Amino acid sequence: MLNSALTQGLVVSIVDDDPSVCEGLQDLLNSLGVMAETFQGADAFLQSDRLDQTACLIADVQMPGMTGLELYDHLVKSGRKVPTILITAYPKDADRAYAMRSGVQCYLLKPFSEQDLLACVERTLVSRPAAGHCC
Repeated sequence: MLNSALTQGLVVSIVDDDPSVCEGLQDLLNSLGVMAETFQGADAFLQSDRLDQTACLIADVQMPGMTGLELYDHLVKSGRKVPTILITAYPKDADRAYAMRSGVQCYLLKPFSEQDLLACVERTLVSRPAAGHCC
């Protein structure tokens, strides 16, 4: 169970090209009192008004256009190091190693348990910078 003090007023953005994954994760997080927004791809997220309000990003590694890893790299290079959880049904050791070296908080394999996801979200929110962004 997530600590409600950690999640109050925060937005978790979910970026995945699979609508059922977006809906399921949003329903789970909303049921726990976490405000979750979904986006069908990296471009939709980057063009949204939620970018600066996102305290935690959950992104699929494999998406058409910009991948989850590319999205994370893009955010870091633009000065927005949003705490990120990557999810994938097609794990690659090289992707996982790169992601973890780059500062990604968690790399979860689909299907993952609710408990594993919630533990990652909580760890991400606890470790996020107080001002919402860091270098």
